[in-house]
Amino acid sequence: MRDVFEVREYGAKGDGVTVDTKAIQQAIDDCYESGGGYVVLTGGTFVSGTIFLKSNVYLQVNPSALLLANPNISDYPDGTHYNRYTNEEYMDKCFIYAEEAMNIGVIGQGEINGNAENFPNEGSIYRPMLIRFLRCKNIHVKGLRLYNSSGWTTAFLDSENIWCEDLDISNDKRYNGDGLDYDGCKHVFISNCKIMGTDDNLCLQASSKDYPMKNVHITNCHFTSICAGIRIGLKSVGDISNVVIHNCTFENVWREGIKIECTEGGSITDVVAQGLVMRNVTRPIFIILNNRLDRIGSTIGLNEMPSIGTMERITLSDIIATDDDEMFNTHYRFNKDIMGCPYFNGIRVDACDSYPIRDLTLKNITYTFVGGVKKEDIPVKYPKVWDRRYDHPKKVSENYYPNWSRTTFMDVRNVERLILDGLRFHAIKEDTRDSYIIENCKTFKEGIREF
Repeated sequence: MRDVFEVREYGAKGDGVTVDTKAIQQAIDDCYESGGGYVVLTGGTFVSGTIFLKSNVYLQVNPSALLLANPNISDYPDGTHYNRYTNEEYMDKCFIYAEEAMNIGVIGQGEINGNAENFPNEGSIYRPMLIRFLRCKNIHVKGLRLYNSSGWTTAFLDSENIWCEDLDISNDKRYNGDGLDYDGCKHVFISNCKIMGTDDNLCLQASSKDYPMKNVHITNCHFTSICAGIRIGLKSVGDISNVVIHNCTFENVWREGIKIECTEGGSITDVVAQGLVMRNVTRPIFIILNNRLDRIGSTIGLNEMPSIGTMERITLSDIIATDDDEMFNTHYRFNKDIMGCPYFNGIRVDACDSYPIRDLTLKNITYTFVGGVKKEDIPVKYPKVWDRRYDHPKKVSENYYPNWSRTTFMDVRNVERLILDGLRFHAIKEDTRDSYIIENCKTFKEGIREF
């Protein structure tokens, strides 16, 4: 039985000019009809619009091949929409798409390029996402260079058994420059990936109670981001659990290294992050439990303010975070949005008084911050997290506010069963704010040293 289908056999030119969409799709369809196998691109630049991947078919982009997104938006049909953000309809289109498929993959040592500079087209709002898989099983994305997506690089939705390995992801040309995004997935394995982008490098979310996000393994990866390195949550209607992050490096991350946000009524539990090295990360650790629902960043289908969910059993250990002179600067996204500065630094953990985080451990963390901030130069009143279903002040503590820190190194509020052990803090320049604040935390072991 034949299991290798060369796209040139179907008339694909690979000359960087001819649009090869039909030829590539025909090869996939024939491969699927024959029972599955590999559709291979080799020796050229293949221009294409939306490719629909099917069960038992692997799209293989060889080292000598480049799969380039067609700049003509008419080559991206409807039917690939499943974006769960209310404010991001411009990413409804997609370059490589699969739905209800199993045993699929996009592999090889070649490059897939989203041609970001050429989107949106005149008269169109659309910026096609590079890869979106919906309700699929047994997925491999391996060995590729995934460059210049015009929206997110990937979205894995309500899927299971996913391996993303040995990927070089660069997404720095447009807003929404995410790397690997997973929503409602289980049994996820991510290893040996290098990710750079303008938004969250790696994101785990749960938009639905029907599809929890669980059993996630992240190891041996490197992150560089104008926004966050690894984000767990924001979209947290459902539950996120059983997440292990191990042996990763972070460099030049202008907001958060590890960011955990339970904001939409679900739960985030059983998370371990260990063996991390960070260089120039504005907030090495950021954790918040609240209910944050507004038009920007809210989930499709979430129509009313949820109750505050739960966050339990979180351990972060063996972390070295070091700043150099670069962190005296204010950092921007596209010379417009301020993403971070010395005032907006440090480890931050926050929750509502009535809904504390439970069983949080911060252990063996060495944090060297540039310092140099004067206490009198920042606002004195620091807002609290409120249950936003009820009356609350106009300005409350939440995911993107306040945009200053009241401490030099660490601010932890409203945690039950907090353990702090082996924390070592150092400021390069004198900083007159409080070194750290532990507020309304029960049964904690304190092991903090400044040097």
